[in-house]
Formats: sequence, structure tokens, C-alpha cells
Amino acid sequence: MDATRGVRDWADDLDALVTALGLDRVHLVGWSMGGGVVLQFLLDHAERVASVTLVAPVSPYGFGGTAGPDGQLVHPDGTGAGAGGANPDFVAALAAGDTTADAPTSPRSILRAFYVGPDSMPIDSGLEDVFVASMLTTATGEDNYPGDVVAVPAWPGAAPGGRGVLNTMAPPVFDVSAITELAVKPPVLWIRGDADQIVSDASAFDLAFLGSIGAVPGWPGATGFPPQPMVAQTRAVLDRYAATGGAYREVVLPGVGHSPHVERPREFVVALLEHLTAPPAEPAGLT
Repeated sequence: MDATRGVRDWADDLDALVTALGLDRVHLVGWSMGGGVVLQFLLDHAERVASVTLVAPVSPYGFGGTAGPDGQLVHPDGTGAGAGGANPDFVAALAAGDTTADAPTSPRSILRAFYVGPDSMPIDSGLEDVFVASMLTTATGEDNYPGDVVAVPAWPGAAPGGRGVLNTMAPPVFDVSAITELAVKPPVLWIRGDADQIVSDASAFDLAFLGSIGAVPGWPGATGFPPQPMVAQTRAVLDRYAATGGAYREVVLPGVGHSPHVERPREFVVALLEHLTAPPAEPAGLT
């Protein structure tokens, strides 16, 4: 995985698929990192997008290493973002094919603790097995998940490298906030849970937030490295999107974590179908 292109490898794959299927304009739904892929596709091919649905999406400024609603880089090299934020025990458990819940860093334990909210537990055991099996298809290593790490003197000591999955979302290479400048602006649905611990203004996977609660030693403080306000960043970009001719709707599901489509499938489908049937015939700016 060439992380120097951000998420463009996936966006290019999506473009190739749409072209191969002979489709004109498509409705796109992207979850988590997939939300970033969808927005990159929108940036590159706005005229081919009928609507966008973002499900608990990564911030338009990436994951880690930025501050404030406008996504300012804390360090130019993206220190604090990328593969250095991955838990090595979780990576090892993926590589080992661990299906148990014996350790807090096993894929099953991570799924239960972070991918769904407490109100959504327990997950149907059959579905949980399917999800864990899917997690275990992840290829691990410096070229895949999580990617390579560059040691740096600044806290927390790691900057993103040029390879691997997590480095594709590092802010030096990932910034889709320019959707606000598009001439063609399809309608956007943003659906998320208010108990999301992954994409949050207090993300349990943001090294700056973990530093602020003492979980990562040496944190330089809120002025030196503030936690990333991921939700506030998404809202700021979508507000500008709406102010410049686009439209978006935010749906917040109470008690739901990072997986609205899994945790509240009925509410998710209702919101999605309303979005797909309600938007205008042409995205703003297309005609």
C-alpha cells in the first residue's frame, strides 16, 4: 500500500469499478476510513456522484496529528498520526488469527469494546463470528496494516511512514476538506453514534487524547498537542459545504458506537432510504 497517495489507491479502484459497470452517477456509502475514500472519490469525480452517505467517517483532515476545527497540523510531518498509533499486541493478535476474547487486545475484544456501543451489546454470536473472521483477513506488516513508522524526537516519538493502511490517513497526505470548493456538490448524509469511541472529539485511538488522560506518558499539554476534535472538524467542513451551495443532514443515534449500520440497522436503513429518495434530481452545480 503506497501511503504517499493518501486513500487515492482505493478511490481509483472505486472509479475503475464504476467505469467497468458502465454507471453514470452513483450513490456512495462510506464507513469509517471508507468515508474518506468516498470523499476522495467525490473530489476527483464529483460529476459521477449522485449522493454521499458518511457513516462514522474519518475526519476530512485524517486521523491524528491535527488540532482545531480547521485541522491545523500539529507538526508538518504528521507526528502522532499513522501506523505509530497502532497497538502492537492487537496487530500480533490479527497476525496470529486469534478468535478468542482472552486478551483485551484480541480482535474479538476490540470489536466488543470499541466498534459497538455498550447499549448494543451483546452482538448476535453468529454475526460476531462473521465480523471477527473478517477482521482476521487483515494483512499485517509494514506494507499493509498498520504500516511503517518513522522515529522522531517530538512527542509521541512516531511520525507516519510512506507505506501501509494507517499512514494513508495521516494528515500530510490526506485532506479532503476541499470538497467545499467543488462546483458540483451532491447531497450528503452524515450518520453517527453519540457513543463512538473511535471517531470522536475524545477518541480512544487518538494519541493526543490518550496523552491527556495519562495513558501515553510525556504529553506536552493542550497547547503543545491538543486532542483532535474529529467530529467538530467534520461538522466544520460540512457547514462550509452547505454554505457554498451544497446540503447535508446529520443523524445522531443515541447510545450507538462506531457501527450504526450494525448496531441500529433499522434506523440506519430508514435514514439511508430517506436520503436516497429525497435528494434533488441533480446535485448542486451539475446543470
